[in-house]
Amino acid sequence: MVRAGAVGAHLPASGLDIFGDLKKMNKRQLYYQVLNFAMIVSSALMIWKGLIVLTGSESPIVVVLSGSMEPAFHRGDLLFLTNFREDPIRAGEIVVFKVEGRDIPIVHRVIKVHEKDNGDIKFLTKGDNNEVDDRGLYKEGQNWLEKKDVVGRARGMLFWL
Repeated sequence: MVRAGAVGAHLPASGLDIFGDLKKMNKRQLYYQVLNFAMIVSSALMIWKGLIVLTGSESPIVVVLSGSMEPAFHRGDLLFLTNFREDPIRAGEIVVFKVEGRDIPIVHRVIKVHEKDNGDIKFLTKGDNNEVDDRGLYKEGQNWLEKKDVVGRARGMLFWL
């Protein structure tokens, strides 16, 4: 008889006993489960890579992480992005951009655009809920963003209630 709390005592099997379920499988079933898991992971990766190609964006879906764009977007909203290089960036557009020295992309609105005769475009951004523009967020000495900084432009959203 095993006393409660004694060394070696086991809890009753539950529905979450994964290792017990694995031990009960024969090799063929185990290989089948591993293959199914690998197919699911590879399918998800192929879909993600396909979205990257279709949208032209390195990250076709992003999550809003701050309240700087409220009331347009709230924390947790999903944004669907495109980033076609030939499309000009215009004031009023919502862009997702990366700044050197920061790992997390920022979602803000373009408030000013400067176009040069040679086609170069520089622009300034600001969060709708912020008092000042984003020059304080850019790397030191940088006053404008360029197209190379853009991860994508918001084309759609999915929000949570």
